[in-house]
Amino acid sequence: MNAKAVRLYGKKDLRLESFALPPIKDDEILIRIISDSICMSSYKAAQQGAEHKRVPDDVSKNPVIIGHEFCGEIAEVGKKWVSEWKPGEKFSIQPAINYKGSPAAPGYSYPYLGGNATYGIVPNEFMEEGCLLKYGGSAFFYGSLAEPMSCIIGAFHASYHTKAGSYTHKMDIKQGGKMAVLAGAGPMGLGAVDYALHGPVKPSVLTVTDIDDTRLNRAEELFGSEKAARAGVKLRFVNTKNLENAAEYLKELAGGGYDDVFVYAPVKPVVELGDAILGYDGCLNFFAGPTDPKFSAGFNFYNVHYNATHIVGTSGGNTDDMKESIALMGSGVLNPAGMITHVMGLNAAADTTLNLPNIPGGKKLIYTHIDMPLTCIDDMKDSEDPVLRKAAEIVSRNSGLWCAEAEAYLLDMKSGKE
Repeated sequence: MNAKAVRLYGKKDLRLESFALPPIKDDEILIRIISDSICMSSYKAAQQGAEHKRVPDDVSKNPVIIGHEFCGEIAEVGKKWVSEWKPGEKFSIQPAINYKGSPAAPGYSYPYLGGNATYGIVPNEFMEEGCLLKYGGSAFFYGSLAEPMSCIIGAFHASYHTKAGSYTHKMDIKQGGKMAVLAGAGPMGLGAVDYALHGPVKPSVLTVTDIDDTRLNRAEELFGSEKAARAGVKLRFVNTKNLENAAEYLKELAGGGYDDVFVYAPVKPVVELGDAILGYDGCLNFFAGPTDPKFSAGFNFYNVHYNATHIVGTSGGNTDDMKESIALMGSGVLNPAGMITHVMGLNAAADTTLNLPNIPGGKKLIYTHIDMPLTCIDDMKDSEDPVLRKAAEIVSRNSGLWCAEAEAYLLDMKSGKE
């Protein structure tokens, strides 16, 4: 079986290559990958190479396939798993397998398993651990977004609160509490807003900050105050760039300190702003993973002692979070399509990953079996390609969001043009 994939060889060294996959073993499964969305974590892996904790030391000689937010179809099943999986079934995958305590994960560590590929081989441990998941959604891109949404869900579940005099941690954000998402108008922040408004545990107040009006305006288009009010949440979007005292202003909006603060950028002033707006028993969730292993920020330990403020950090979700993500999307409770702003073929994946921080917009979605430049969904209507103009018409009928119909049309029209 021949495959095409973007493989990591070292720092800033991503190569699109064709190569032969070995025959699968009796305890393995061959998959046909259809979609993969690019995560900032992939950019960090590409920047750090073998210095990344999940990338093998010998990556220069044994390259790995990058990408971990992928979805596709089962192509061939080893005899051990024929009673559980059938060719043609759709799958999504939980990359944070934590198998026997190892940090290894697809997109970072495996020579034959990663999202930036046409085909891949799923090792036995993924089935053993229940990390290869059946997916019955209408579109492959939702299966790709199940992983980033699971990271968001996991972060909510990892937050915790206590009562005075009790040492018992009540897990999750505070029901009916005050919540802030700092640097939250990017794609992952939008997912957090979606889950805060429509998930099982909701705040009563939600403040979302950023320093970019374009991102904030788009966020407000997707989740305006009226929509939030229907969910019982008072939502505000705030540009903190020019505020003289951002902490006091944000606390005034909430009528006091916040119960839950999520930090979506690994920036020292943002972390410290999050600390400054915590209320009693406030939980700061440091969601954004830094590239610098020595990254640090100040934290008010007077408040830790007397106001019971505390901090948690999460890196990915678990399998239960993935299942919750898939179920909520399947039922229509969550619609993370607004996270996606760009679509491309596998040919554009390496350059896009290496330049990810410099490309405006939200999630960049790869369809691995087509050849197509990185294209902003909003710009498709002006394309010289009639296929993209038609896709733009479909998107316009779907509130400007990427959708199952647009995906199906694009894949049908671009198939065979790898």
